[in-house]
Amino acid sequence: MTSYSTSTAKAEMNELRRLKGLLPPELQSWVMVEKTIEVNPPLIRSEEIGKDQVEIQVDLIRWEQLALDQRNLLFWHEVARIQNDTISKEGWEMAALAIGLGGAVGELWVQDGLLLILALALCGVSGYRLYQKNNGDKLINEAIDADEKAIALATRFGYSIPNAYKSLGSALKTLIEQTPKKRLRAKYEARLQALKRSATKAKGKTKMPRETTQSETIY
Repeated sequence: MTSYSTSTAKAEMNELRRLKGLLPPELQSWVMVEKTIEVNPPLIRSEEIGKDQVEIQVDLIRWEQLALDQRNLLFWHEVARIQNDTISKEGWEMAALAIGLGGAVGELWVQDGLLLILALALCGVSGYRLYQKNNGDKLINEAIDADEKAIALATRFGYSIPNAYKSLGSALKTLIEQTPKKRLRAKYEARLQALKRSATKAKGKTKMPRETTQSETIY
């Protein structure tokens, strides 16, 4: 008799394999899909793990609680972020900021004006780069752009446009309901509002078949 842990591990491997199959062919050789091993991880995220390799990490416990179509669109959102080159990268900014602060404190002690100016300049440049990378409006705009591209990716894999909007919209609504953190919830809400506007424009450009208009209630 197969144990619960064995069947769970098999189900997780099947899901990771399924998600790998949802990658566009041009990404399959250098984008990995893995189960996250962090404590309290985000639902899904991507990060560079090498010069030419990216890993998509999924919290499979929470992931399995979503409907299949919701998972697909959230996965394609992450794929779109990779294609748009907006995923987190190993940056030099934090290290440079620490070096600059340490240098500034040290030069205050030895009173070397030139080195103090150089240390403060390093702090300023690295601090500004960190601000740019973590600017709230910029991050939301990048997420909205990725949602648009996720809809296009879904159509490559056989989704109709209205059903792609319906699936992503319902996924965002579920995440809003499940997210206690105000800032993260506000980000999901902004994405949902932008998706509604995009869906309205899409309806104006193409006449959607009557049998799929039930999806309009999502928006």
